[in-house]
Amino acid sequence: MWRGGATAAYAARALRSRLLPDPIHHPVASLALIASTRASSSAPSAAAANNVVEEAAAAAAVSVSQQAGSVSDALRHYGRCYWELSKARLSALVVATSGAGYVLGSGNIVDIAGLCCTCAGTMMVAASANTLNQVFEIKNDAKMKRTMRRPLPSGRISPAHAAMWATSVGATGTALLAWKANGLAAGLAASNLVLYAFVYTPLKQIHPVNTWVGAVVGAIPPLLGWAAACTELSLNAMILPAALYYWQIPHFMALAYLCRNDYLAGGYRMFSFADPTGKRTAWVSLRNCLYMLPLGLFAYNWGLTSEWFGVEASLLTMGLTIGALSFVLEPSPKTARRMFYGSLLYLPAFMAGLLLHRLPNKQNAHNLAETSELGGVLYRADLQDNERARQKHEDRKPSRVQSRPPVAYASVAPFPFLPVPIYES
Repeated sequence: MWRGGATAAYAARALRSRLLPDPIHHPVASLALIASTRASSSAPSAAAANNVVEEAAAAAAVSVSQQAGSVSDALRHYGRCYWELSKARLSALVVATSGAGYVLGSGNIVDIAGLCCTCAGTMMVAASANTLNQVFEIKNDAKMKRTMRRPLPSGRISPAHAAMWATSVGATGTALLAWKANGLAAGLAASNLVLYAFVYTPLKQIHPVNTWVGAVVGAIPPLLGWAAACTELSLNAMILPAALYYWQIPHFMALAYLCRNDYLAGGYRMFSFADPTGKRTAWVSLRNCLYMLPLGLFAYNWGLTSEWFGVEASLLTMGLTIGALSFVLEPSPKTARRMFYGSLLYLPAFMAGLLLHRLPNKQNAHNLAETSELGGVLYRADLQDNERARQKHEDRKPSRVQSRPPVAYASVAPFPFLPVPIYES
């Protein structure tokens, strides 16, 4: 048995010697075999390291994409909240009336840069006022179906954040108007913000007179634009503000009548609450429509527009008056809605006609002429002063011409009867 085991061991050593070369007699082959063995053993570890690196890179890419997505989502969220807090469509209407006032108050040439700055400042102040209005009415808006999805009642943004947004944008808009326009325009903007946010907003829960106070707020932006263009207010500057004031009464009377239950749930005091039949609401609307009838003629008589606008404005106002009359004859949601939609069409048509048929503001042109004439006089005076100063400076300079010794032109012969020598300096 031992002999068989020895034979088997000998056979195994012989087989290994054939398969594996001797490192002493065949060193190159042995080294190659060792290298191949190590390479085969290190291949799985290198592949694993590559897999780890690829997984880390993929995780980093996913993290970066998630962060970018979160930033874009945050920007989209707050941008949407700011848009709704500012009541962008209502603010755009305010900007349109302010821009119209600027154009009406301009002379033959409209300053486009000044117009853009005025509209931008007005937009900021309007956004601030609308935001403060929602900050003060969070609880009321939460009770109304029409406003319960706004950013503050729905909890999408905090009241402190909204107040900071209103303060910053309002201060920026007022400063822009004071810098690029004048102090009168900035003062009108600031006073309108205070009137809307701190007078009209709380008054909505106290007394129905809030509708008329709100009409005053809506009539100020055209005056702001006129003041920014002309630096002063005149009688013909009141045409568009008067139209806006009287237009807002039937517009909001119809809205309050249609949304009477919603306003009642929100805790607001509207004129239509004490008028269950709707008759008084309709008569108030009709009366203010009649007040707008002569505005077109006034605009022509005061030199603001051509005579064609008087005709067009009278026809437009007659159409709105007919809608108010139908509301008086039959107070119902149908006639109130018809008058409301008619008011939505009336204002842009009235403003378009006013701008289309406008005449250059003579007062502004006269002011510009006086300013340019005064500027020319001052410029000529500055030129004369500069010339006098230069001449005085030249006179004070020491003469740089050095005198030469006298040269006598005389005859060579020293005879006494020759003429006296003449010297030249």
